[in-house]
Amino acid sequence: MPKVYGLRNCDSCKTAVKALKGAGIDYEFVDFKKMPPDTETTMRWAEGVGAAKLVNRGGTTWRKLDEGQQALADATEGAAMLVKDNPSLAKRPVIEHDDGSVTVGFDGSVKAKLGID
Repeated sequence: MPKVYGLRNCDSCKTAVKALKGAGIDYEFVDFKKMPPDTETTMRWAEGVGAAKLVNRGGTTWRKLDEGQQALADATEGAAMLVKDNPSLAKRPVIEHDDGSVTVGFDGSVKAKLGID
């Protein structure tokens, strides 16, 4: 069963959840606000998708970081630490798939991986 991490009010997360429900795919949703990810989890994500892909550099949370903090996002460990401390920095949704792989966002390739047309 895929595990979907995100925020309940995030449009991308809502779209993903709606598509999973519509396809009859069981999933677990983990809300960052209620259950922030730990270091082990964010490291798994950063290693799985890469630091550049994990961190959302276009959002409000990113703009609130100082230059030193933003520079950390270029390395796997730095990106993992930033997302652990600021979960809303992660591109959403973060999906942990049954095969152990991780994806971010909800584009055609993620839908295909989930078996959604």
